[in-house]
Amino acid sequence: MNFASDNVVGASAPILEAIVRHNGGAMPAYGADPLTLGLTPRFRALFEHPDLAVFPVATGTAANALALSVMVPPFGLCLCHEEAHVMEDECGAPEFYTHGAKLQGLPGAGGKIAPETLDRFLGGLTRHVKQMPPRALTLSQLTESGQVYTVDEIAALSRIAHAHGLTVHMDGARFANALAALGCSPAEMTWRAGIDILSFGASKNGALAAEAILVFRPDLSETLDFRRKRAGHILSKGRFIAAQLDAYLGDDHWIANARHANRMAARLAAGLSGLPGVRLAWPVQGNEVFPILPARLDAALREGGALYYDWASRSLPAGEAVREDERMIRLITAFSTAEAEVEAFLDLARRSG
Repeated sequence: MNFASDNVVGASAPILEAIVRHNGGAMPAYGADPLTLGLTPRFRALFEHPDLAVFPVATGTAANALALSVMVPPFGLCLCHEEAHVMEDECGAPEFYTHGAKLQGLPGAGGKIAPETLDRFLGGLTRHVKQMPPRALTLSQLTESGQVYTVDEIAALSRIAHAHGLTVHMDGARFANALAALGCSPAEMTWRAGIDILSFGASKNGALAAEAILVFRPDLSETLDFRRKRAGHILSKGRFIAAQLDAYLGDDHWIANARHANRMAARLAAGLSGLPGVRLAWPVQGNEVFPILPARLDAALREGGALYYDWASRSLPAGEAVREDERMIRLITAFSTAEAEVEAFLDLARRSG
């Protein structure tokens, strides 16, 4: 019963099979192989964008940090939610790769920045040389609270950002889960809504280690190959990242994985919501569940072998709070989470409640 993260599970069978299938024989190195070269037309078709530039990397941190490095100069600000992954969980990588730019966190319930919050912050800044100028906005999709930015919300935030001269980045570590939840197209959730660069995540949804920086504006992609090389993310055997992404996109495997993870999260949420003293901090929209539960139930679940993380309550909805005798936890389901595992957790919770 491990619901600690979608990073704790292995890779999916089609992706492992693709790695093995493309292991034999020789191929050109450093991204010159046919698999890597084939990713660009593949992603262009998927995102309905003829000029899309594709830069495969091995980790989400690299994708985010390198993307922001072409969007924010060393003297600039990058705006994000105050609990965003780039702010709290990447060990300063965005600041390092931008050579000193600063991340500025904005508040918002559910890990989401409201358009009025962004507009108010940008409108209140001076243009004095003493003030670091904002140059980019990054949005987490899903948010750190498991919430989905709707297409309209993305478009509204992008319009405000662009009006103030900012570019817009999306941290899509759980891009597939958000897309499955919204039921829209990849284009609708990204460049058509104003996103300039996307960190396209795959590792949390079935890949072994594969992400991609997708650049929708050609003027922002010019230096990315050089930055990627300096960062050590042009792999000599790049075909193995490409093989993962190729299998990930094939036969809608990525969306099927995300839909399954989302269903398992919804099943967990439905079962927990029926227990005395348990309530959900936010609606379950993707593959993350944030229940607030009695401390004694939390202790019993852990004693029974359930694995998960405690979670911060900073962006709870107005009027919601975690009492002293309660705990807020995070449960994450994955593409490989079995119904039996969900039911075992719920049975333990019912018996312990």
